[in-house]
Amino acid sequence: MTADPFRLDGQRVLISGAGGGIGSSLVARFNAAGASVIGADRDTASLAHLDLAERIAFDLADTAGTERAVEAFLAASGCPDIVVSNAGFTRAETLDHLDLSTWESEVAINLNGVYAMTAAIVEAMAARGSGNLVFISSVNGIAHFGNPAYSAAKAGMIAYSRAIALERGGRGVRSNVVAPGSVRTPAWDHRLAADPSLLAKVTPHYALGRLVSPEEVANAVLFFASPAAAGVTGTVLPVDAGLTAGGLRFIDDVLRQH
Repeated sequence: MTADPFRLDGQRVLISGAGGGIGSSLVARFNAAGASVIGADRDTASLAHLDLAERIAFDLADTAGTERAVEAFLAASGCPDIVVSNAGFTRAETLDHLDLSTWESEVAINLNGVYAMTAAIVEAMAARGSGNLVFISSVNGIAHFGNPAYSAAKAGMIAYSRAIALERGGRGVRSNVVAPGSVRTPAWDHRLAADPSLLAKVTPHYALGRLVSPEEVANAVLFFASPAAAGVTGTVLPVDAGLTAGGLRFIDDVLRQH
């Protein structure tokens, strides 16, 4: 009988932002696949509710501190088999909300911190001859849906993942990107508090007529991380209920009116 290609028994996976909405679903999905899960977040208190084999705390906004924490972890525990770069943050919705300080803070968390977390691990994976990274970017890294600083960082993440795929693929390292659309997590709470009708305005832009769930994002990440995707690297997979497939509102509001 052929082994299940989605099983990860004996594999160690490091998940950043593990305490959040998508992060919690990632932890559950990788645990179910048999992996040993290492949860990372800004503090260990954020991880208390999760079933984890190990915990690590660092703040991506502090790149030097993140590097130190990761290097200490590698020295103490060794290199994980899989890294899922999931943590991210945005508040500046449009250019009108941006200034240099806001731009720098969002790029620091969503791109510079991601590099600080993964650079040493990528080299350790290459030295070992095997490794697998999955980056959680966003549809904002593919096309513009607002959040300009966040979007620039998420586009940079895609470029970084491709660099790893091409420059370290010959040494056994794979790297791919999952690009979610709107995911109904607590990250939406501040928007909904300001406008309770917001979801009704958002969903008509999606071909499936709904947001995606954290579990659906986690399933896509598991695919990239698993042996099922052994021949896949350097790719970007939107998990977006059809948002980037085209302009549904244009079809509904313009073409179907005639």
